[in-house]
Amino acid sequence: MSQPPLIEVRGLSVSYRFAGQRTHAVQGLSFSLQQGETLAIVGESGSGKSTLANALLGLLPGNAQVDQGELWVAGVDVAKASERARRQLRGRTVGLVPQDPMVSLNPTLRIGQQIAEALLLAKGVRRYPGLEADVQALLAQVGLDDPALRARQYPHELSGGMRQRVLIAIALAGNPRLIIADEPTSALDVTVQRRILDHLQQLVAERGISLLIITHDLGMACDRADRLLVMRHGQLVEHASPRQVLWGSQQPYTRDLLNAAPAFVPRHRPRVAEGPALLRLSHVGKRFALPGQDAHFTALHDLNLEVHAGQTLAIVGESGSGKSTALRIALGLEKPSSGSVAFAGIDVTRHSWRAFRPLRRRIQLVQQNPFAALDPRFTVFDSIVEPLVAFGLLEGEALERRARELITKVQLPVQFLDRLPKELSGGQRQRVAIARALALEPEVLLLDEPVSALDVSVQAQVLALLDELQRELGMAYVLVSHDLAVVASMADQVLVLRRGQVVEQGPAVQVLSQPGSRYTRELIAAIPGYSRSVLPVAV
Repeated sequence: MSQPPLIEVRGLSVSYRFAGQRTHAVQGLSFSLQQGETLAIVGESGSGKSTLANALLGLLPGNAQVDQGELWVAGVDVAKASERARRQLRGRTVGLVPQDPMVSLNPTLRIGQQIAEALLLAKGVRRYPGLEADVQALLAQVGLDDPALRARQYPHELSGGMRQRVLIAIALAGNPRLIIADEPTSALDVTVQRRILDHLQQLVAERGISLLIITHDLGMACDRADRLLVMRHGQLVEHASPRQVLWGSQQPYTRDLLNAAPAFVPRHRPRVAEGPALLRLSHVGKRFALPGQDAHFTALHDLNLEVHAGQTLAIVGESGSGKSTALRIALGLEKPSSGSVAFAGIDVTRHSWRAFRPLRRRIQLVQQNPFAALDPRFTVFDSIVEPLVAFGLLEGEALERRARELITKVQLPVQFLDRLPKELSGGQRQRVAIARALALEPEVLLLDEPVSALDVSVQAQVLALLDELQRELGMAYVLVSHDLAVVASMADQVLVLRRGQVVEQGPAVQVLSQPGSRYTRELIAAIPGYSRSVLPVAV
């Protein structure tokens, strides 16, 4: 006799009430999940993925309502169960690996304390012998070295991948039968992504745990899941195996998702007339003093790069490789410990803040997170014109006219100027951030992971916009990204960093098609869905 499904959802509909109106988030959804199976739920923001995860955990907010349907988890209908019954399921039956470890971990508590709290809650006790040993065993189980040291550290002392492993350890504390992984690797480098997902799959195999992956990354879902549910606007669009989705999907929306993901095909366009370099870093090194120690940490060793008008230079590498340090030095926010920085032929290495300020009009930054980059109290108009006001360049009608020009240039309606950031989607906010960066008509735009927080279809729109702006305005881009598919679609030149050292650099077609270093090959092989990509012939 076959076992009943661990999860069985029948005709589930969930809605939210806001400002007197009701919005349908999930409509008529049905599916099941067997013990030991991996299921991926794929869709863009607003598709209902997170609503479904919260419903399974019994954590829907107060303004949410299950309108109809059943939601069975391990024989309990969560939709109709008491809060006590739901609490019994959390941790013990269902464990959650949330998306953002910096938000999910308490910055004031040591790692060991946070895992111990999960263990005590799962066992329903205040203390027991061997608690410390169990904490260290969980840390070892999720692949962290020196568990005794990690247990004493705070979240900010760990890398992003380490923090994500801590969240997995917390999810495993109650020895659950199901783990829900909500965008578990969206902010991580590709090699760290692969290690985290490999480890989750290993735990699934060893413990017989079921895994429910919630993601907007269709390539990753196809690599990792036994079955896929593709959702759009709260409705099920497709329910199939990865092979059926990749090679036989008849659904236009699924095909659009597949086509929107940047393909790993290095672009090859006519060579840009170079001329003198706009930005040049020569033999740049950067050392940081370690707190409380008579020692230094070297973040960059002998970095050389240059970028020309109309070209895109991509800097790739894992967390801790020195990418962000290189950007900060280029912006004049950090002084190099050795070497020199030149902008448009001017040596700015030792420029003071005051001396560098006029050059900031010519070099601007687009940050990674559009949700954090904009002041929530500013309207779109205020955000876009802020640089113009700061430099005292325009006022009155001229300022309003410039704001309308800029918002039109990033393909947003002029009416959006009166909106607040909370009234915009992630992609719309990133367009506002780009408009703000363009306000001073810069010659160099630094792009720090500009699409990593966005859904694939929105990524495609923003990347197309950046390409169009570069062709129109002739700007130079310095792109920092861990997504090599994005790099392949944008870059003319690629520089690969590892632990502060340049591993490889050269034309994108050469570096990405015929990588000379083992490390670059590892980065390429770690791209989700890479095994199904068609690599170009080297040019």
